[in-house]
Order: sequence, then structure tokens, then C-alpha cells
Amino acid sequence: MNASTAPPRTPEGSFLATGRGKITLALLCAVTFLDVMDGAIVNVALPTIRTHLGFSVQNLQWVVSGYLITYGGFLLLGGRAADLLGRRRLLIAGTALFAASSLACGLADSQGLLVGARLAQGLGAAMMSPAALSILTTSFQASDRHKALGVWAGISGLASAVGLFFGGLLTQEFGWRWVFFVSVPVCALVLFGALRILKADHGRSAPGGFDAVGAVLVTAAMLLLIFTLVKAPDEGWGAGRTIGGLAASAVLMAAFVLNEQRRAHPLVPLSIFRIKGLAAADATQVIAWAGFYSMFFFVTLYMQNVLGYSQLQSGLSYVPVSVGIGFGSTVATKMFVRTGTRPIIVSGALLAAGGILWLSRIPVDGTYLGNLLAPLVVMGAGLGLLYAGVQTAANAGVPEEQAGLAASLITASFQLGSALGLAVFSGIATSRTSHLLAAHTPPPEALTAGFQRALLVSALCLVAAGAIALRASNTRGEPAAAPETQQNLEPSYNRA
Repeated sequence: MNASTAPPRTPEGSFLATGRGKITLALLCAVTFLDVMDGAIVNVALPTIRTHLGFSVQNLQWVVSGYLITYGGFLLLGGRAADLLGRRRLLIAGTALFAASSLACGLADSQGLLVGARLAQGLGAAMMSPAALSILTTSFQASDRHKALGVWAGISGLASAVGLFFGGLLTQEFGWRWVFFVSVPVCALVLFGALRILKADHGRSAPGGFDAVGAVLVTAAMLLLIFTLVKAPDEGWGAGRTIGGLAASAVLMAAFVLNEQRRAHPLVPLSIFRIKGLAAADATQVIAWAGFYSMFFFVTLYMQNVLGYSQLQSGLSYVPVSVGIGFGSTVATKMFVRTGTRPIIVSGALLAAGGILWLSRIPVDGTYLGNLLAPLVVMGAGLGLLYAGVQTAANAGVPEEQAGLAASLITASFQLGSALGLAVFSGIATSRTSHLLAAHTPPPEALTAGFQRALLVSALCLVAAGAIALRASNTRGEPAAAPETQQNLEPSYNRA
């Protein structure tokens, strides 16, 4: 075990019961809070950013998409680098880059500087997020790990709602630059805590050298895939650029797989996908977050463009969602030992699907109390259950030397699902709205109809995620795969 993941134990063996354990968990949760919040907090400020920096409607998307592309594109490389080079090192380097780029975003006085800083932010997140999650999964064992992952999942879910709230508050009261400045002091606390609480680690040496070819291929494939998905609604799904981008990404990924199969010491040991239920948990995350992310997007547009809510009102509307998410993740943490993760994930997916289906009936003259509050809370509870269950199932049975890789896979699934959902469902909503506008339907009615159609498909997405989750592992706290088992899966990798 690496020095950074060898925590002191109480007589009862619970690291989480110690003061140091609680501080460690709080520190690591601050990292996921930063990453997820940043993806939400900027959305509410986009109209103001557009006005101040003169963005066109088409170019404005890069303030959000730039972060998403580098975050998702570099995640697998970041997670594996954490395993090989040291998790604390990657956490500190990524957090420092995130802080510097957040400051640069807030100070940006041109479109190019803001988008460039957002690209750097995404790279920092791709380094710090899998490093933090892998430190968590290797620091806490047995029931402690379930509790820690439940808290991690709850904080991740809360971060989206909190980001929307603070995005509205900061933009309206202090200006759009503060949606970026607010991250800097949090980064400073994370850096201080990482240096004081986490012990230095040096990763593990990789005989045969670093798999540079694999690193280039997988990063290029992920960058191109997410870039193509982000651009697809503007280019069109049948456009040559979209089809070519998807095809080229598939070719790069196939070349990456061939490279990994032929190397004695690959960047991504493919044996990790033989761990029972891991692939199903990752696939569940992709499909579920396609529905969740687009739901937040369309409901926010509905509140601002149809109901006429201000940015602050939109942000405040998501506060009750935090209660639902917290309730769901708390219940999940307590139920894991009794039921295992699979029933929790499936129940969460179906509950969230019901909440989003309810939201798909929003009327043009809707009200918050009558049409939004209850379904949002129901959806939030389902999100808390599902996210906590998926995070636990995706890290169950993973050997310690591959914890960073497993963490990057589940986080990449979140990013890929978000990009996929927004690309596909925005096309569905736009198509429905455009058709009605052509028939001279009043704009509020046309917009609402488009949102309804997209939310209905989002609900179906969550049902599909629940079906896929039936193949995920049903862990109740099983230990990670024994070294002997993993050696049988990939002898050349672990004998090194």
C-alpha cells in the first residue's frame, strides 16, 4: 500500500471513526464538489458573460464545452498517471492548475482568454478528480468505504444544485467573474490539506517504460469523441464532420485497444474490464447522466425563458433538490450492507425516471409549487440513490494499483454521458420547437413543447439505465480482488 493510502487505524479498525479520517474524507469531497460545481455554476452566468465579452450565440457554448472536452478527454490519462506517478502528486498538480485557470477565467477580458482558461480548467479537473477518488477508495476499507463513497456521491450530486444556486447569486449580486473567483479559496484549502493530511507517495514504477503510444491514442480518441458530440447539434447528426469525427474516434479507440493488448505493460490493463460488474456500472453512469444533465439544462431554460425567472430565482429553485439528493445518498449508504448495490441503483433510476416523467408535463403557465417542486425533489432522491450505488459498484473488487484507473473510468462515464445527453436531447427539443414555430405556434408554447419532448426521452433514459444496472455487481462490502486473482487475469502486468 502506498504511503498516502496507509491510514492509521483505531483499535476497531475504522479509519473513518478517527479525526484524521473525517478530515481526509472532507478534503477529498471538496475536490469532487469543485469539479462538479464548476460544470453547473457557469451555466447561469452565460447570458451575462455573452453581453460583457461580446460572444455570439454559437461561440458562447465553448465557455461550457471547453471545460467538458478537456475534462473528459484527459480523464483516463489522468487516472492512470495517478496510479503510476503518485496520487497525491496528481491531486496537488491538478488542483494548482485548476486554481490558476479559475483565476485566469475571472480576469479574462476577451473571448479567447476565457475559452483557453476553461480548457486548462478541464485539464486540471481531469488530474485532480480521479486522484482524489482513488485516494478515497484505497484509504477506507469495508463498511468505511461504503460510507465514504456514499458521502462522496451525495456531495457530487449536491454540487450541481449548489452550483446553480451560487451561479445565480454571485452573477446577480457581484458579477459573472465571481463564479470563477469563488473556486480559488477552495482550491487553496485543498492544497493546504493535501500537503498537511495526505502523506507523500511515489506511485508504482512501470517496467518497460510509460506507454506513451497508448496515452496519445486514448486521449486523442476521447477528445475527438466529446468534441464531436458537443458540435453535433450545430453541425447536424448526418453531417460529414459529425460522422467523420465519430468514425475517427472509433478508429483511434480500436487502435488503442490493439496497442494495449500487444504491450506487456499497458497504460490501461484491459483486465480491469473483467472485474465483475464494473463495465455495467460505468455504462449505467453514461446513460443515467445523459438523462440527468439534460434535465437540469432544460428545466433551467424553462424557468428563465418561459416562466421569466431571474438568475437568482432559478438558482434558489434547486435548493430543495439538494435535500432530495442528500436523503437518497444517506439511505443508500445505510442500505448497502443489507441489500447490496444493485437494488439501490435500480430503485434510484426508476425513482428519478418517475420524477423526470412528471417534469415532462410542465405547462406554459406553470408554477414552481404546482409543477416543479415535488418532481424535482423526487428526482433528486433518485439521483442520490443511483449515484451512490454506481460509485460503490464501479470501485468494488478493484485492486489498489488500479484504483486511479477505475476512478477515471467512472468519472469519464459521467462526462461522456453529460455530453451525449446534451447533444442528443437538445436536438430533440430544438426539432420539436422549430416545427411548432414554423406552424406559427406562440414561442412560449413551442419552447415548452420542445422541453417536454426532451424530458420525456430523458425519463426513458433513466429507465434504460436501471435495466443496464441489473448487470452491475451487487456488492455489500466485498474486499478488493486478491492479488492472486488479478495475477490470473493479467500475469505479465502484476508480476512486474
